[in-house]
Amino acid sequence: MIKINNALLKEILSVYGPSGLENKVSDIIKRELEEYADEIYNDALGNLIVRKKGIGKKIMLAGHMDQIALMITFIDDKGFLRFTNVGGISPSTSLSQRVIFNNGVIGVVACEKLDSIKDLKLEKLFIDIGASTKEEAEEMITIGDMCVYYSEPIIDDKKVITPALDDRIGCYIMIEALKNMGKTENDLYFIFTVQEEVGLRGAKTAAYGIDPDYAYAFDVTGTGDTPKGHKMAVKLGAGPAIKIKDRSILCHPKIKNYMIEQAKENSIPYQLEILEFGGTDSGAIHVSKSGVPSGVLSIPSRYIHSTCEMACVSDILNSIELTIKLIENNIDADTSAYKFS
Repeated sequence: MIKINNALLKEILSVYGPSGLENKVSDIIKRELEEYADEIYNDALGNLIVRKKGIGKKIMLAGHMDQIALMITFIDDKGFLRFTNVGGISPSTSLSQRVIFNNGVIGVVACEKLDSIKDLKLEKLFIDIGASTKEEAEEMITIGDMCVYYSEPIIDDKKVITPALDDRIGCYIMIEALKNMGKTENDLYFIFTVQEEVGLRGAKTAAYGIDPDYAYAFDVTGTGDTPKGHKMAVKLGAGPAIKIKDRSILCHPKIKNYMIEQAKENSIPYQLEILEFGGTDSGAIHVSKSGVPSGVLSIPSRYIHSTCEMACVSDILNSIELTIKLIENNIDADTSAYKFS
């Protein structure tokens, strides 16, 4: 029975890795998977490619390593830092949060005096790193440096609460699936992608280079189970969500049906997901070259793109179990998957 590896999960959730600077995340994954891979390398853009060779169909699995970030654009005379967003940064979520830079400098996001909270925008925010002058600040930080939300991950028997769940949890599921899978004829490419939060860039180049027969993406999705929240047929604790649609993809019926059948045959709880906002790496993968039939395994999450993204431990474990079944078995041998509905 697969159990949560608390030490690895906490490490991968805590490590600094904004879009474009995913190398620390990549190093952890490479360390974990070297003995399980037939090939492991970084491509030109920085994607980590982990191959488990087989004689069958070429299957690509993708989860992104990068996290949203704040990039410094200006340092004023008193040492306060102005910034822009790298990915989906919310001003209300960022206010009063701690942030950490690659060199370990920690700051606090603060705000100019506002006449109304309705005036709260990113341009009204600044980062205070405790500097008194521009020169003092410039000894620690320079223009273009990025920082990420800084908060300790919480992992217990039921839940995970942390920044960077999006999408380190997808990476963790892929790691554990490769470690725990049995024999398969499939030719497997586990791709830990870069720069998803700024436009699915790593997935686009990786899919072009690998040219897979089929693909699965792994990412978080929202839920509809909070008080008076957005109505959505996904909730925490009810199993991984098999995507039907988001703004970047209509999932291929063959892949979707195969995922559903594998869940049913192995008594793995699952949900069906229609996400009305956002997308995943599958959006770039499925239109690569002449097209790649693609699906998405989504991990139900609350408070996405915040310091306290939340997921359920049972959903994570069931996602690992379902992933193992997807990659061990042969999709072309499952005739039920060919129903185009």
